[in-house]
Amino acid sequence: MGKNRNRARSRQGLQVVTLCISTALVLILLGMVVFSVLTARNLSSYVKENLVVTMMLEQDMTNSEAQQLCTKLKARPYINQLSFISKEQALKEQTAAMGTDPTEFTGGDNPFLASVELTLKADYANTDSLKWISKELKRYPKVSDITYQKDLVDSVNTTLTKISIGLLVLAVLLTFVSFSLINNTVRLGIYARRFSIHTMKLVGASWSFIRGPFIRRAIGIGIVAALIACLVLGGCIYALYRYEPDTLTVVTWQVMAVTGGAVLLFGIIITAICASISVNKFLRMKAGELYKI
Repeated sequence: MGKNRNRARSRQGLQVVTLCISTALVLILLGMVVFSVLTARNLSSYVKENLVVTMMLEQDMTNSEAQQLCTKLKARPYINQLSFISKEQALKEQTAAMGTDPTEFTGGDNPFLASVELTLKADYANTDSLKWISKELKRYPKVSDITYQKDLVDSVNTTLTKISIGLLVLAVLLTFVSFSLINNTVRLGIYARRFSIHTMKLVGASWSFIRGPFIRRAIGIGIVAALIACLVLGGCIYALYRYEPDTLTVVTWQVMAVTGGAVLLFGIIITAICASISVNKFLRMKAGELYKI
């Protein structure tokens, strides 16, 4: 009897370990999808907020007038950051870039215009918004031209849209696949105790009373599996940070916290639902059916 009990316990322990590892692997995949979606969103905002729009100012605009213009622009809701580049600063930068002073060829006149370089908030960095923003900026006095990389804006928005749709489809498919895998794994664990379920039903135990221990056990396994998945994902993020420290500009603490919370939530909900479905299946079976499955 003692040997049989030890074997049964070791078998149950092996089932728990197998279920925990299988669930953790699935949660790692789900966590990677959630992490990718959130990171892609941050990357989209980062790229959009670094697209530069240049306001070219007329030759007769003084620095004080330009500073007044910058003050007005800062009050606009679509402005993220801006910087004023005077004619003197533009000349200095171009002289350093070309290795020669352009005024030597223009009779001492500065051939460069003052400009204002500004970046927009992510919600406004799209083709439609840039069109009306450009028209509005041109209405300011002594603004000669508005330039930005239109092709780059279109390319960024198109690429990010495709990536977002692809990640969304992948998330839906992976959620369905993960539910099926975890459900099969949980069902195997409950299958070994199907006769115990039937015995409890025969002595008058309610379905909710019978389900309780199985669901609590499944939730416990889901929590452990989620913690394992979070540790693996955290290790991968740390390795990515060690390889490229600049990734923290898009991989924020909020992204990591939401990813960890989503993995934990998935681990609890999916295992609880799968355990409930599996137990209900065996509760509906009659004694003769238990021997045929």
